[in-house]
Amino acid sequence: MAASSAWEYNVENQEKQHAVIVQFSNGKLKNTEQVDFMVYKNVDTNNPRKKHRRIVAADTDRLCYVGNNFGPVSLKCNTLCKYFVGVLDKKTGRMEIHNAELFNMQPVFPGESVTEEASSESQKKSYREKVDSLIEAFGTNKQKRALGARRMNQVGSDTLQKAVAKAAENIIDKKGVTALVNDVAQTDAQDALLYIPPCQTAANKPEDVYKFDDLMSPAEYEASATPAKAFRDILPEGIQKMIEEGSPSFVVEELKCMPMNDNLRDHKARCLWYLNQLIKLLFMKVVKHKFALGDTCPRLIQSKLMKTFTFLSFNSGSIQNVVSSSMKSKISSYVLALALHINDFQTDLTLLQRDMKLSENKMLEIAKAMGLKITKRSVSMSGGVSEDHKFGTLVLPLLKYDQGGNQRKRKRMA
Repeated sequence: MAASSAWEYNVENQEKQHAVIVQFSNGKLKNTEQVDFMVYKNVDTNNPRKKHRRIVAADTDRLCYVGNNFGPVSLKCNTLCKYFVGVLDKKTGRMEIHNAELFNMQPVFPGESVTEEASSESQKKSYREKVDSLIEAFGTNKQKRALGARRMNQVGSDTLQKAVAKAAENIIDKKGVTALVNDVAQTDAQDALLYIPPCQTAANKPEDVYKFDDLMSPAEYEASATPAKAFRDILPEGIQKMIEEGSPSFVVEELKCMPMNDNLRDHKARCLWYLNQLIKLLFMKVVKHKFALGDTCPRLIQSKLMKTFTFLSFNSGSIQNVVSSSMKSKISSYVLALALHINDFQTDLTLLQRDMKLSENKMLEIAKAMGLKITKRSVSMSGGVSEDHKFGTLVLPLLKYDQGGNQRKRKRMA
């Protein structure tokens, strides 16, 4: 039958002195009997921060070791959990439990500071530099060869950067700034085509240029029936509430003039609800959870929006859906295309620009990239105030804008 024992924990004695558990940073001791240990405590017992500070010193025939429970070199595990040591009396079968602290013993050489100089020098180095120093001192031949190769590659990279900079200077001197600016303007025009919706330049009707199914797929259109019901059946009180909540002005103004025909009203409600979701997504930087667009947004539409208008990024150990600046431009162009379908292919660019918080130049850049005709018109706003608004109209054939204005602007900036 196994022998039984009892343990006891004396709280009063534990608060006075903790047991000391040491570990040596450069290996294990072969003979612990030949080591003399000393424990020093802070004399300022009235200071709550300093009264628990301890320094443990160990002397051997070859080296001296020092460890402490404070400062940057102390072990952080003492603050995360409690450690205990049990002392068993085999005669009585009783075990006394003592609080314990861990100390990391580091070798000390004469003339070297233990804490301040070492810690300050260590803090100046990056983690990569510290690892390299360890490899230089204690690494294997294979690790040292890899370290040397990496440093050679780093030197080669710096040399390459200098060579690229010199080559760029030679190109500028040879080709000239004006020619380079023209190339950049042409590249910008090509980049603009990447974020606009699929465009059928050979279409014979305005509705076929930016097809509705390319903006809102049949599956999304079907799934929007339930959430768009709130827009379809909205009352003046609901419109007023949207104004107070800061909803997009374009959506609010269109809800004020909904058609009476049930089919047309339902179609417009679905388009406005989907456009409202796009504007919501535009203001997000990172889509953190699956209901970021609201609980009423169907999962099918959320998944499609995430796939079309965000890209995956790995950050802090997790994958995130990020809305980049280029994706914001893509969302803006889809909003504009959908607004054209809602308003018979002529829409208020100034109103959309304010809703999406874009600059006027950015809004006009997107409209020109989509081949719209830009006009100015006086619009009566609430309160009887008239404002000049820019309008975009889709006409056939699509307009092609010269990049000369951008070239002149770049030249002045240069």
